[in-house]
Amino acid sequence: MRFRQVHLDFHTSEAIQPIGRQFNKQQFQDMLKLGYVDSITIFSKCHHGWAYHPSEANDIHPGLSFDLLGAMIEAAHEIGVKTPVYLSAGLDEKLARRHPEWLIRDAEDRTNWVRSFMEPGYHQFCMNSPYLDLLLAQIRETLTRYEADGLFLDIVGVRKCYCHHCLESIRNEGGDPRDEAAMQKLWERTYATYTARVKEVVEAVKPGLPIFHNSGHVRRGRRDLAAMNTHLELESLPTGGWGYDHFPLSARYVQPLGIDFLGMTGKFHTSWGEFGGYKHPNALRYEAALSIANGARCSIGDQLHPDGRMDEATYRLIGEAYREVADKEAWCVDATNVADVALLSLEAAGVHPLASREPESDSDAGAVRMLLEGKFLFDVIDREQEFAPYKVVILPDYVAVDETLRSKLEQYAAQGGKILATGWSGLAADGSRFVLDFGLRYEGVNPFRPDYFRPSFEPGRLGEASYIFYSQGQRIGLDGGTELGRREDPYFNRDAAAFCSHQHTPSSNMSCGPGMVESGSGIYVAWNVFEDYAAKGSLILKETVMYALNRLLPGKTLTTSLPAQGVVTLQDQRGQKRLVNHLLYASPVRRGKDIEIIEDILPLYAVEVSVVAARPVKKVYLAPQLTELPFRQEAGRVSYTVPRLEGHQMVVLDYE
Repeated sequence: MRFRQVHLDFHTSEAIQPIGRQFNKQQFQDMLKLGYVDSITIFSKCHHGWAYHPSEANDIHPGLSFDLLGAMIEAAHEIGVKTPVYLSAGLDEKLARRHPEWLIRDAEDRTNWVRSFMEPGYHQFCMNSPYLDLLLAQIRETLTRYEADGLFLDIVGVRKCYCHHCLESIRNEGGDPRDEAAMQKLWERTYATYTARVKEVVEAVKPGLPIFHNSGHVRRGRRDLAAMNTHLELESLPTGGWGYDHFPLSARYVQPLGIDFLGMTGKFHTSWGEFGGYKHPNALRYEAALSIANGARCSIGDQLHPDGRMDEATYRLIGEAYREVADKEAWCVDATNVADVALLSLEAAGVHPLASREPESDSDAGAVRMLLEGKFLFDVIDREQEFAPYKVVILPDYVAVDETLRSKLEQYAAQGGKILATGWSGLAADGSRFVLDFGLRYEGVNPFRPDYFRPSFEPGRLGEASYIFYSQGQRIGLDGGTELGRREDPYFNRDAAAFCSHQHTPSSNMSCGPGMVESGSGIYVAWNVFEDYAAKGSLILKETVMYALNRLLPGKTLTTSLPAQGVVTLQDQRGQKRLVNHLLYASPVRRGKDIEIIEDILPLYAVEVSVVAARPVKKVYLAPQLTELPFRQEAGRVSYTVPRLEGHQMVVLDYE
């Protein structure tokens, strides 16, 4: 995989004609050079359903008079740029008008994506219909005729569908379409069949060609789905609704899997399909640096104008980021992440059956945000991952602990590992008791919400007080553990019959049992603190978790003076015998209602870092500048000062 990729959208309506007339080989090459691009994903077929080359398996766009795909491949290859080829697999608006019987239908027999009359948009196809054979013919034709360097298939995944093809399939198997569990098995098989047949076609034409099936999200805990790809492309446009916490959450799950992957952002001010929208160059510089700091290659989304001319402003913008990436690549290949902490993803682990609602990703997102802000080195893991390499495993808020997971966690704790559990995590499926030993007994869900936490310790930036915790709390009692703080109930729950002031009822200041307990296995906090932090961002929530993790991690691998908004990772290039410390700092701000942007990158000075190194370190230097830094090495810990950090800085520790 190349480091500096562009994903060039070209979803072009037949209502625009002619198209591609201003495509120019030299101009195309000049823009790729201006953007420091070394790979560009280009289109065989778009969401509108048209081919951008002569085709017997499809119809060429009615406004296109030449082979645009072939011309782009020739131009890119001439200057050493790779060309993965894109086909819209799940969407084909042209074909939706011709074969609506092949579309996905929900349980109410409605198509998805577009539902209301005259709403513009696309309709999604069912891979359990004859559409799959047509798609495979399009793939076969493209790969047979063109020197593609990869295959990108979009808008696919395990989809719920009640079209007549799916209903017929389940009935032929003796199943009931009203049985969602049986239907789920069918939908899983449909997707597995689709990926297997694509691979069969690809291997017959171009063995070993990279294949990626884009579902828009890599589901944590579904390694089987990830394995249907040769590599992963993590779609994560911060300004498109993902935000700046999303990519680290996905990347920290994928890198430990050992699968090559890239981080996909966009040049757009908002999200995909935006013409004339440009984010600040500093934002792209930061986003590209965030990718390589987390072990990924980079991809930046663009959209080609219907006239076929590459936008110079876009490639000047992309070049600002990729010029820096080109200088840094040598320190980013074949690297593994160094981690003290493992976050057992709630998405991967499964939700406690008695949780009051089905949580989305708030608990995972809140935990990652705390770990980033607290400068902990971490991975995001699923139940299949080995726990032994980590010093602490976090069970966030709602983790369902069945017998298999309980046994694995108990073995981990018996070998000296520590567990940080919160909220429902660790409770038996029937809610009767804790199945993990935290030195406490379970007394039920607290009927008061919100309630209060009075810590026995003094929070780092706060003094003694009763702090409101907004999320659901659990009632617990001590049974051999040590209380680290107590729960206090309010006088009453706020309702029409009894309320006080503008918001919640104040604390009664009475001890109502422990709220945080430590035992030999680890620490338990009786609230859904990670979900709460994702929603409210209350400082006491982070202070509580930081206190717990610092107790469980007395010897952190890395400490730094980098402020809360900074990001730190430590990558090990074992083949080169060096550790690479990535330090990033930028401050996203909210512009408009839902868009986070980065405009100014302010330099930081004299950033202190201390790293535990298993082997003696010979040299410490800045990369790519190659400027050596003075360092201290004692008791296996290496300390140094980064004189200036602007956006992103790598520090390399060469070891023996």
